[in-house]
Amino acid sequence: MVKSVTSIAKTDDNFICATLDWWPHNKCDYNQCPWENAGILNLDLDNKILANAIKAFKSLRIRVGGSLQDQVVYKVGKHSKKCPQFKLKHEGLFGFSRGCLSMERWDRLNNLFNQTGAHVTFSLNALAGRKREEPDDEAGKKMPDSDDKAMPLMVGKWDHRNAYDLMEYTASKGYKIDSYELGNELCGSGVSVRVEAKPYGKDMITLKKMIKRLYPNPTTRPKLLGPAGFYDEEWFKTFLQTSGPNVVDGLTHHIYNLGAGVDPTLINKIQDPYFLDQVAETYKSVSTSAELYGPWAGAWVGESGGAYNSGGRTVSHAFVDGFWYLDQLGMTSTFNHKAFCRQALIGGNYALLNTTTFIPNPDYYGALLWHRLMGKKVLGATHGGSPYLRAYAHCSKKTKGISVLLINMSNSTKFDVSVVNDLNLYPQESELMNENGNEGLGVREEYHLTPENGNILSDVVLLNGTPLKLTESDDIPDINPVAVDALQPIAVAPDSIVFATLRGFRAPACA
Repeated sequence: MVKSVTSIAKTDDNFICATLDWWPHNKCDYNQCPWENAGILNLDLDNKILANAIKAFKSLRIRVGGSLQDQVVYKVGKHSKKCPQFKLKHEGLFGFSRGCLSMERWDRLNNLFNQTGAHVTFSLNALAGRKREEPDDEAGKKMPDSDDKAMPLMVGKWDHRNAYDLMEYTASKGYKIDSYELGNELCGSGVSVRVEAKPYGKDMITLKKMIKRLYPNPTTRPKLLGPAGFYDEEWFKTFLQTSGPNVVDGLTHHIYNLGAGVDPTLINKIQDPYFLDQVAETYKSVSTSAELYGPWAGAWVGESGGAYNSGGRTVSHAFVDGFWYLDQLGMTSTFNHKAFCRQALIGGNYALLNTTTFIPNPDYYGALLWHRLMGKKVLGATHGGSPYLRAYAHCSKKTKGISVLLINMSNSTKFDVSVVNDLNLYPQESELMNENGNEGLGVREEYHLTPENGNILSDVVLLNGTPLKLTESDDIPDINPVAVDALQPIAVAPDSIVFATLRGFRAPACA
């Protein structure tokens, strides 16, 4: 049942987003080092598949950031003398010393972004100028927004000079930046270290002033995002109240709801609708915080790889991960989130592209289909069947009617799904339509995604029975639907994902 009269939420035009991270080749978890040469500083920016994969979206949102960003120096201007390389360092944040972004590398990254039409979020170092609070400073005193698991507190004033020099260089070169973000996972109790909400809020006011000075034209001015960490209600509230109206444009939070990548039950969690639903409360809370304390700022998932510490070695790049990923896209959009940034475009076990070959993993094609079919108006969609069938509906992106996403997590049950319009509940309206509540239905366009040989741990995905493989010239293949009589139900096979566009579906919300 699709509630067609009014939309329940709205996403951004570019809801799909993927990240590029700073991890060097020697970032290792659980005795494996899955990043290889896929970090911002060592990625092969001339790789043809990489460029084609971004270009296929026409406007893929890319977030440049990650755990090590708060240790990155920008080699520009008079405030950066040295250009250190990331090295393993036991007492360093996340086990690494400081690293450096040269302007030669920044030029090359922007060349890739420019040629592929990417919408770039650049996440800045928020710890420049700050130092760890010495325990003696606050002997025995607990901080007001801390808890027993809280990480060390970083104190002192943010030194924004190096960030300003980078932004000034970027603006002078005419590089298009969609948004700037400040810090990574420093909010709440922190992940490696933390900052308090009030000073961070004040830093955002400073950063907004810098953006306004460097980008005087409001139509091309980058947005400002933050705090790029895990949701903590009190911290988010204080931060939004401190920064005040129209400073923050996007409230970014991170989600790793599947737990550790090494968890042997990871594959079970991904197929468990009850488990997947537990994160809905967080999405609702972030959305509520934005409405109450920052109605000028939309909620974003600024980073999510599902399972943390680089993802699950056999699971996070396989077909089965789509049950988690596409369900999260559907769920977050119903909670009025504007964008969802997948960790990562490339690197680790959870990337959309294979770390070594750059060949797209199944979730890449799921993301591409969402981007091409699902418009920004979200419609309510419900059914009275099994919880293993997930259903989401949006106004179609480029055509009349609606597009639906159906995910069948059951490995044994096939579902026949009739999509009905809740306008049927109003008899005087439904006289104008046929029995399904849709005028002139004709054909429906369907895209059925299944794993190769029925193996949900496969890295090869079939579209309507044919494997999706790169063309001989390393281009992304054509993604074509099958046409089905719109009066027939949608047949959703076990362990499959279906997108369908119903052009004849009359939804007043989409008019």
